[in-house]
Amino acid sequence: MSKTSINARLAMIQAFASFMDSGNQSATVIFYEDVQPASPAVAADPDAALVTLTFPEPCIKETTATYVELHPTDTATVIKTGTATWARIYNGAGEVAADLTVGADISLANTNLVLGGTLSITSIKLRP
Repeated sequence: MSKTSINARLAMIQAFASFMDSGNQSATVIFYEDVQPASPAVAADPDAALVTLTFPEPCIKETTATYVELHPTDTATVIKTGTATWARIYNGAGEVAADLTVGADISLANTNLVLGGTLSITSIKLRP
């Protein structure tokens, strides 16, 4: 397996963030309570959605030598009580950008979300 330079990996992350900003809407991240699909190509169960957070445009806040940081999301109301187990990021065109496992790829202060509660993401750093 070949290894890429840090600059090449940062360029890939910047391209990912640009992909997130594409489309007529803002990028979103939806947290789900069910089993994460095997790949981003598999549709998520809309009934398992707990909360949808929206990124500002552009979503890139800062690019450094070691990461690309995204702007914080809005604060959204939880629409269903459940334990967040995974999240899916969609770009502004509604296309799947990435799936994240809660606890491994993305951390929440509390994974137990309660109907009517609120959630926001204050810091997202994509590292190559």
